[in-house]
Amino acid sequence: MSKLNADLQERIHEWITLHRSAGIALLQQMVRIASTQGNEKEVQLLVADQLHGLKLDVDMWEPDGEGLAGHPYFCSPRNHFAGSPNVVGVLKGAGGGRSLLLNGHVDVVPEGQRDQWQHDPYSGEVTGGKLYGRGATDMKGGNTALLLALGAIQGLGLKLKGDVIFQSVVEEESGGAGTLAAIVRGYKADAALIPEPTNLRIFPKQQGSMWFRIEVKGRSAHGGTRYEGVSAIEKSIVVIQHIRELEKERNARIKDPLYANNPIPIPINLGVIQGGNWPSSVPDTVKLEGRMGVAPDEKLEEAREEMLRWIGRLKDVDPWFAEHPPGLEWFGAQWVPGSVDPGHPLMEVLLQQYREVKQEEPVIEASPWGTDGGLLTQLGETPCLVFGPGITQVAHYPNEHIVLEDVFVAAEIIALTLLHWCGLDRMEA
Repeated sequence: MSKLNADLQERIHEWITLHRSAGIALLQQMVRIASTQGNEKEVQLLVADQLHGLKLDVDMWEPDGEGLAGHPYFCSPRNHFAGSPNVVGVLKGAGGGRSLLLNGHVDVVPEGQRDQWQHDPYSGEVTGGKLYGRGATDMKGGNTALLLALGAIQGLGLKLKGDVIFQSVVEEESGGAGTLAAIVRGYKADAALIPEPTNLRIFPKQQGSMWFRIEVKGRSAHGGTRYEGVSAIEKSIVVIQHIRELEKERNARIKDPLYANNPIPIPINLGVIQGGNWPSSVPDTVKLEGRMGVAPDEKLEEAREEMLRWIGRLKDVDPWFAEHPPGLEWFGAQWVPGSVDPGHPLMEVLLQQYREVKQEEPVIEASPWGTDGGLLTQLGETPCLVFGPGITQVAHYPNEHIVLEDVFVAAEIIALTLLHWCGLDRMEA
């Protein structure tokens, strides 16, 4: 490492260290805003204020749900986004460098049963080096790291050659309508980084997923003569076992070493089962709803077709399904899979900066869940890596929290990545 690089790294480290209290306070402000779906405006105004303070060009708008509704990648439970604006800040470079897009979502899932929380879910309580609250890990801690990284660049008077585009988007938790709106608005870059909670691991690949619904048919009868009917509940057990076999077959094809530590790289999860309407009747319908994982290099359409073919094979398992085939439909959320070559130049830059800051080798894996990175990579033509602070295992859980030290480590790595990817034009201070 050159003397100039060592000096810049030390200056960035010192700046972030000096601004730790401000960073914690900002994350607390974010977490204390319950930015569930439809309630993102307050936190987005806070983000916009931060971007104005950093002297970025700020664009704030509410996505056009009706205009997006016909887009093949649009997925949302709503078509109107009043009160749910996107915020984008652009730090213009001097020219001659590569651009980098930084993307983070502000929407959070509901807090669930409050009596399962040790602290109020929107308290932002700090104890034992951890900050607690819904969204702390997923992913307001990552957003704070991005803002700290930009703050260090601006605060130290470092002028980059390439542009930096900071995106604070809505509705990632429902499938990415906010990021889709930003892509449609024209934002793209040479590469992208999303600081989702990876435990500071680096994910060049991520699975996608889709929600599906299966209707299993039976034949109703009186419970006293149930042998006259066909129980849809009992037939649904056959369907569930059949789907488990599909999961085994699909995962047996996954040979990517980045999934070596994942026992089920692309799960098929059944999350809802509903059937029957009377204890003394044989149920004639059961509804199964679930989530189908999609491999990083697989297309959503290919996964849908395989599921359809597999359901069609039920008639070979049980003759009942020959005349009463289950209905299959796709509904609700979907996340586009994404894959970036592990040898991509941004990967090389990020790896090196990780080594410089952490003085150890990073863990490189494939993401066990979907993010907006698939949309950026596939639709936005902006290859995206996922790397950030936050604890994967506590996202969406009661007592969600983040290790504060990891926020500042991630901010330092990202700031250095910005310098080395976009290029340093000059130091103004």
